[in-house]
Amino acid sequence: MSDSSPGRPDRPVLDVWCELQCPDCRSALDDLRALRERYGDRLDVRLRHFPLEKHKHAFAAAQAAEEAAEQGQGWPYAEAVLARTEELAGKGERFLLEVARELGLDAEEFDTALIDGRHILIVDADQAEGKAIGVTGTPTYVIGGERLDGGKSQEGLRERIEDIADRLLA
Repeated sequence: MSDSSPGRPDRPVLDVWCELQCPDCRSALDDLRALRERYGDRLDVRLRHFPLEKHKHAFAAAQAAEEAAEQGQGWPYAEAVLARTEELAGKGERFLLEVARELGLDAEEFDTALIDGRHILIVDADQAEGKAIGVTGTPTYVIGGERLDGGKSQEGLRERIEDIADRLLA
């Protein structure tokens, strides 16, 4: 999921393998916001889905985020869900629909998307690609061919990402 328009192959890409029920990903939100604000459309920040089996609503949340992206609110939706991971854990899919309504999205279309599974292939493809490059937990960042694991600690990661992004943009 990307909030940038396609067609800028010269722009560096920051892939963020994330899980929307993950407390470590919630901790990374401030860094992601700061990176998106600092670089704007010069850096394509893409949320890549990596739902973990230990979180039973993560796969549905990933599909819902793709539906939100289709409705033009991918990042706001992902941020809203990440900010309230405990509610997702407790309420499940009902919570995903609540967030859609709060953001003014078509909640009925969300419900239909979760039932018909129209976004499953995107989530599966992200997860398979993540596994292929060695992602084992979330958040994991990939920029300029470097993989940075944020699941253990966010300490210093934003600075490292900025260093790589600045080098790629120079």
